[in-house]
Amino acid sequence: MRRNLTYCIYHASKASKVFPVSALSRYRSVNDISKRHKFSLVLPHKTTPVKGIPDHIQKPPYAFTGVVGPKPLDIDIKTEEQIAVMRDTCRLARKILDSAGRHLKVGVTTDEIDEFVHQMCIDNGAYPSPLMYNHFPKSICTSVNNVACHGIPDLRPLEDGDIINVDITIYKNGVHGDVSKTYLIGAVDEKGRQLVEVTEKCLYAGIAQCRPGQKFLAIGTAIRDLAKANGFSVIPAFCGHGIGHEFHTPPDIVHIPLDGCESQHVTMKEGMTFTIEPILSEGTDMIAILEDDGWTALSEDGSRSAQFEHTVLITSGGCEILTISEEELKRERKKKDA
Repeated sequence: MRRNLTYCIYHASKASKVFPVSALSRYRSVNDISKRHKFSLVLPHKTTPVKGIPDHIQKPPYAFTGVVGPKPLDIDIKTEEQIAVMRDTCRLARKILDSAGRHLKVGVTTDEIDEFVHQMCIDNGAYPSPLMYNHFPKSICTSVNNVACHGIPDLRPLEDGDIINVDITIYKNGVHGDVSKTYLIGAVDEKGRQLVEVTEKCLYAGIAQCRPGQKFLAIGTAIRDLAKANGFSVIPAFCGHGIGHEFHTPPDIVHIPLDGCESQHVTMKEGMTFTIEPILSEGTDMIAILEDDGWTALSEDGSRSAQFEHTVLITSGGCEILTISEEELKRERKKKDA
């Protein structure tokens, strides 16, 4: 495949130009399934050039080289001052996500959403964290239908019946804030709506486990159990992660129970900040990475997936969702005042 292609709508008449015969045959079979469920598979499509960032915007070290340094070994415990900065950055990340979500509709390209977010980051004095992270070429990830995660924004117009995850991370005042949400485009079929609804519930089931003294294993157990009860599988290849001054740090937040993994028996402590970001699939839990871009992850059987993500802080009494929306925050305040 050409290197400037990422995922776009399946067209059998064109796919032979970009897909090997064996893969084309497999995707024709899967495409029949997608038609019955009223959604479109995605295949390679054109992208636009990398966008620049003004000099006055504070940048993480990898922004200059595309090279990410070694991952820290220890779980960072944040001070009150660091938590205050993270809270501000995370709320801005959520504000940008909500603004981007209001622009999603049939006919809009994911490249247009990327451009909107890129500019909104600059206007707010923030750096879009994905840009140049291990040479990632865009400011956000947009994953449509059978793309599980790390989809690269491109020129494919969104179609009626699509589901799309928009994943936004920003860097401001020396810290990162990470949040994502899956949106419905137009008239999504019942199975697709259920997938999105259950995925969001799984995120909150994982968050409900967060408190001092709890093992990280509890998060994956709660998510897997709820997904399985609703007939969906959890894609285990991608984890949540610690976050703060660095984009990705310990702990690894595994979204399935891995009892034999020592890190999952570590207990949570006040001052830890990390993301929970489960990906649920209506089919296989196996994914493949597009070789040409090294990022785009799609389901092996062409099934759809959905993802939701929050950055959370462990507090003395449980946890705080740092990337909570303004609407949700107002509801929480009303509950406390009642």
